[in-house]
Amino acid sequence: MPKNISALVLAAGASKRMPNRIKQLLPWGDSNLLENAIHQISPLVDKVHIVLGAYADEIREALPKDTISHSNPKWEIGMGSSISFGISQILQGGKEPDAIFILVPDQPLMDSEHFQKLQNTFLENKNIHIVATDYGNQRSGVPAIFDSTLFPELQALQGDYGAKGIIQDHLPTTKLISGEGKEIDVDTYEAYIRLKGDTKP
Repeated sequence: MPKNISALVLAAGASKRMPNRIKQLLPWGDSNLLENAIHQISPLVDKVHIVLGAYADEIREALPKDTISHSNPKWEIGMGSSISFGISQILQGGKEPDAIFILVPDQPLMDSEHFQKLQNTFLENKNIHIVATDYGNQRSGVPAIFDSTLFPELQALQGDYGAKGIIQDHLPTTKLISGEGKEIDVDTYEAYIRLKGDTKP
């Protein structure tokens, strides 16, 4: 039986390490970092939800029309707050999905191929509740897909603690898929310029 899977893209941050720039809207390919993430995940899910916070008005204007955005009034508290808020908004919107992808826009090398590996692994292993990205050196994180049984724990997240703790708490029912270098994020403008230069055709 096909599963109903939604995506939650965390785009609420203020990009404090990129002063005077909206990181989510930095150019990438033919669009920007946020739209690239949406484009890569959209073919695999039923709905794409975006959590906004800082620069919500500017980012919302740039979103594709078929995405659903939610403004987290407590975005400054941190990523845990945005995950909790986003999950709650998804669950209030009607039929509860069987699983939710969580991803961020500042890992621009993450693509549909990696997301498909995560999803296939989740769908093919009925006793697995989380499929997350393996960063190496005993580190793991998003992009990750979470079964609906984990929604209460995701909703309970607070502060700046993301989903890594939940992954660690459920390692017996978690599969890790190598990021193969695609997990690189762009925390600074210098890192963005460097990665953008490395990926030119």
